[in-house]
Amino acid sequence: MEIKRLDAPFGCEVLGLDINSGVSKDDYLQVRAAFEAHSVVVIRGNPLSDETQIAFSEMFGPCEKTLKGNPAAGSVFARQSNLDIATGDRIPADDRRMFYQKANMLWHADSAFKPRASLCSILSARIIPSEGGATEVASTRLAYEALDTPTKAKIDPLIAEYSLVWSRGLIGYEFNDEERSTMHKVRHPLVRENPANKAKSMLIGAHAMNIRGWDQKKGLELLNYLLEHATQPEFCYSHNWQEGDVLIWDNRACVHRATPYNANAEKRLMQRTTIGDVSDEAFDREAVAA
Repeated sequence: MEIKRLDAPFGCEVLGLDINSGVSKDDYLQVRAAFEAHSVVVIRGNPLSDETQIAFSEMFGPCEKTLKGNPAAGSVFARQSNLDIATGDRIPADDRRMFYQKANMLWHADSAFKPRASLCSILSARIIPSEGGATEVASTRLAYEALDTPTKAKIDPLIAEYSLVWSRGLIGYEFNDEERSTMHKVRHPLVRENPANKAKSMLIGAHAMNIRGWDQKKGLELLNYLLEHATQPEFCYSHNWQEGDVLIWDNRACVHRATPYNANAEKRLMQRTTIGDVSDEAFDREAVAA
């Protein structure tokens, strides 16, 4: 197995790993070290079954269940697709399931709206369109490092507020009363430190709706400034998919977004697992609930 840096501001590619043949502990530790160091890991030529993807994902930690609204709600998969899970037919453009997925085109960190933040996401390409449908990733680690010292000092102690209802509302999507009853605003530190290497990054993106204790207009001004800063080209990597690709990104240190494709004429099926950050359990929730 070989680890090769991408021709991009950050990220790496793992060569010579066959996930379907089983991943040894030593292989996993090499991949995990590359993940901690580079934030994005690309593994090509690995067409995965659902079972294989779950087994590989669980090496990183516990897989989250997907919330209502996603086409694969209730499973460990977030299904990014225009295909009906039951019939295999294309989902009509005006279907609520397609409207829900439009928010994936906003810069975001997966599961920032959950009480336990996410460690990483693992996305596998099952069916890809002939053009479009890339995934763009921006490093909030590199972006944090590029901030001036006064700005770092200002944002380091801040607690931010996150909400899925908020982020879906940005595209005009509304949850019904039953769905909303299970979705509550959560709080996380805005700046996070990687326990493996002490590198700092920012938990920002569409789910971030305010800074605790701030007027929302003022809070959004700061969050939008940080997001605009972090998504400059010098902090970004764009992944153009091939079938069988596996992409792993660090939700603690990245934001990402999907790019458009012709969903009326082409088929696309991507299966994402999201792994909870078990180290996040040490964060004192009650201390920030007041």
